[in-house]
Amino acid sequence: MSDSNTVIDADVVLVGAGIMSTTLAVFLKELQPHLKLEIIERLGGEAQESSGAWNNAGTGHAANCELNYTPMKADGTVDISKALEVNTEFDLSRQFWSYLIRKGAIDGDFIHPVPHMSFVVGADRAAFLKKRHATMSAHHCYRGMEYSEDHAKIAEWAPLVMEGRDPKQVVAATHMVTGADVNYGALTSKLMAYLKKQDGFAVRFNQMVHDLHRHPQGGWQLEIENEQTKEKRSVRAHYIFLGAGGGALPLLQKSGIPEAQGYGGFPVSGIWLRCGNPAITGRHDAKVYGMAATGSPPMSVPHLDTRIIDGKRWLLFGPYAGFSTKFLKHGSPFDLPASVRLGNILPLLAVARDNLALEEYLIGQVFETMGQRFNALREFYPGVKEHDWELSVAGQRVQIIRKDQAHTGKLEFGTDIVHSADSSIVALLGASPGASTAVWIMVHMLENCFHKQLVGHWVPKLTEMIPSYGHSLKDDARLCERVRKDTAEVLKLRTV
Repeated sequence: MSDSNTVIDADVVLVGAGIMSTTLAVFLKELQPHLKLEIIERLGGEAQESSGAWNNAGTGHAANCELNYTPMKADGTVDISKALEVNTEFDLSRQFWSYLIRKGAIDGDFIHPVPHMSFVVGADRAAFLKKRHATMSAHHCYRGMEYSEDHAKIAEWAPLVMEGRDPKQVVAATHMVTGADVNYGALTSKLMAYLKKQDGFAVRFNQMVHDLHRHPQGGWQLEIENEQTKEKRSVRAHYIFLGAGGGALPLLQKSGIPEAQGYGGFPVSGIWLRCGNPAITGRHDAKVYGMAATGSPPMSVPHLDTRIIDGKRWLLFGPYAGFSTKFLKHGSPFDLPASVRLGNILPLLAVARDNLALEEYLIGQVFETMGQRFNALREFYPGVKEHDWELSVAGQRVQIIRKDQAHTGKLEFGTDIVHSADSSIVALLGASPGASTAVWIMVHMLENCFHKQLVGHWVPKLTEMIPSYGHSLKDDARLCERVRKDTAEVLKLRTV
């Protein structure tokens, strides 16, 4: 280890050892192998926060089943534009992973075929789902999406969802056989193992970035402390990527860049019910998404998921939302108050004022009894037996709060890339759909922050990694079909 006076140079320092940082690091090493990269992680290993399998939904979000991506417009039509964006963004992930598997950099046992379903109860919701299906299935990106209101047909897709249900109850479902379950924790570990084999790469665990500032001679200097030995060191870097989940905002604020002004965070915690009984998990092969309760955040859309984690099949239901002032699962209760600045007080207060329904919902979730949680599960799985299930704490999400021209502040549920004017420091803020679009986010970041290198000599290699790069899968049906057939073969997913 270095002493406190040593300054170590790196081309890029990435803070946080989750799916975002490892994805970006692999991209950079593939595009420019001589780059010197260092990942700094506060915990003892990679993927121990939001990227961990038990901390996220693992849906491989392709906007097949998430109803919040397809709102009803005022004229009664269904808007699928956001769904198409997310859907084709996941295709970039599929292509990048397929490239790495073909190359022998990683293997593919982090992803498994699991159909994606939407399921609703009631005539009004069934009418919406039918209209949604008609709009989506007319587009080539959703070829093969099935719709049914027939109890027997839905029971073929998801037996547990229909067993014990009132045969007169109006229900409807859509089914996409091309869906996937993704263990992002396992994928992160595979990417990290590949990176460790590369020259000029280092990862430092149990190390905390306490401060960062611009270096007088250019670039940035990070002040780091080993959480175990308390040894301090400094690292100087040309570029910094803050991919530390909820931990990115405090570091972005410490950077002092004007682009960080006005940003705040609203943390939302989560809890799952999970079942590992093979007699039950073996009878359910789907990710079944319902509709979110009024006022609830998109990450709280209820779903009954098949998960494959460490070779074992599980069923997860939830997430049940809650509130914590921590920005990370392993964070501090002082994270939220410590993030308050003069520049974001008004946005924070405005969000508190304008989101009373969300606040009431979260308070209700915090005080929910186990009986109420099982009642919610029973709407999806009428025959549930409580002794088969246990609680599991999910990851912490920090939703974006920022200044808005029309309002003092606005709460957003997506992801946002915040970077300095010279692009020497970049932070990734926000949550859903998160990990599923990590590749798209990193390509977007490369285009914005490494534009000169990209247009100079990176494009051919990027096109090798992502064959559809520069083309729209939303508009080119033949290319979309070819890409999906190719990646399905490599990733061993189903196709139509």
